[in-house]
Amino acid sequence: MKIINPATEELIREIEEDAKVTLEKKIQSLQSAQPSWQKVSLPERIRVLQKFSNLLKGNIEELALTLSNEVGKPLQQSRNEINGVINRIKWLTGNAEKYLSDEVMNFEEGLEERISYEPLGVICNISAWNYPYLVGVNVFVPALLAGNAVMYKPSEYATLTGLEIEKLLQQAGLPENIFHVAVGAKEVGELLLELPFDGYFFTGSYKTGKYIYEKVAAKMLPCQCELGGKDPLYVAEDVTDIKSVAAATADGAFYNNGQSCCSVERIYVNEKIYDKYVEEFVKEVKSWKSGLPTEDGIYFGPLTRKEQLNVLGEQVKDALEKGANILIGGKRIDRKGYYFEPTILTNVNHEMLVMKDESFGPVIGIMKVKNDDEAIQLMQDTEYGLTASVYSSNKTRAENILQHINSGTGYWNCCDRVSAALPWSGRKHSGFGVTLSHAGLRAFVRPRALHLKTE
Repeated sequence: MKIINPATEELIREIEEDAKVTLEKKIQSLQSAQPSWQKVSLPERIRVLQKFSNLLKGNIEELALTLSNEVGKPLQQSRNEINGVINRIKWLTGNAEKYLSDEVMNFEEGLEERISYEPLGVICNISAWNYPYLVGVNVFVPALLAGNAVMYKPSEYATLTGLEIEKLLQQAGLPENIFHVAVGAKEVGELLLELPFDGYFFTGSYKTGKYIYEKVAAKMLPCQCELGGKDPLYVAEDVTDIKSVAAATADGAFYNNGQSCCSVERIYVNEKIYDKYVEEFVKEVKSWKSGLPTEDGIYFGPLTRKEQLNVLGEQVKDALEKGANILIGGKRIDRKGYYFEPTILTNVNHEMLVMKDESFGPVIGIMKVKNDDEAIQLMQDTEYGLTASVYSSNKTRAENILQHINSGTGYWNCCDRVSAALPWSGRKHSGFGVTLSHAGLRAFVRPRALHLKTE
């Protein structure tokens, strides 16, 4: 398998993919070792993951450079991702004992009623390339804390980062054969679906998630799918600082080149402030630089996947044919690498692909609305349900709007953010299941009811 730098289109490294026989050996070793890891005390498992976090911090520059070269993320954004992971691990390890320890629910007349939380066993984590550290940690850290063994398949676009994670876990003291990396692309993913895992945890597109869910359904196993979104954002006319709102929401749309499940993908603005908002939005985006991810001051690197250039090109073409206006951008940048111009479209509507299909790139449509009711109707007009954002000076108004939107996460005066303390989940085509928060810690265990009565 060839690892290509998306900024230069140069070969970074060739790496041997797993085959059926190597994957079978890996899962057998995981199955053999998992019971011993389950017997390790929870405080000791916590200590190992805390050491892993410390190693991430101590090696952040080297890890960030590998990540930037592999997926095209600007170097500072790679550092931001790893720092975000460190904070996320701090919450998970700091709350593991609270949510994974046995709970006595009732005790009277010699009868103790207790819940014991037991690991699933050996789980398969098929992960994503856009935030390899953050998305991976959401799954494998709580899984390991709970006493599971993990087969971790990084995206083929983030394989080197996946191998770095494995190396650091070993250095942190994770016992042998508790965490293995499955190296490869689609064919390896197919093989994993045939192996006897005790649970599947996938992050990626709706199409692939649906396929995995249907493929493993007959096994009657836990299966979680964290999928994409077409996340809406509404700017009400009562915002107090249009310029700062435009800057914040532009960042929500274009950070990581728009390659985030929770990126703002469509914007609705009250007609009373529409022109001013669009003007400030364009100014903000024009102030950001495109270039090599390793250069200082770069906001836009290349897209990670070459194929996405065509997706974005088709969305822009479709929008123009249906009457949209381009304020900036609209095409691939004429240089080596998978670069696409940051693109802002106006005069858009829901007949256009750019307002219906996930873009996953630096393309945004901004639509004028008359009032809250129209905004709600348009925000709800989607097959996805990951996040939704409202900017308003009135919290009650914003919360009322959010109550009408079927999404796993709602934001007031912020967007494109994740907290380890809160559940991360999707609705409709954005998937099912939960990572992060107490619910995410317990996604990797089975509760056992114990009725214990003295003679």
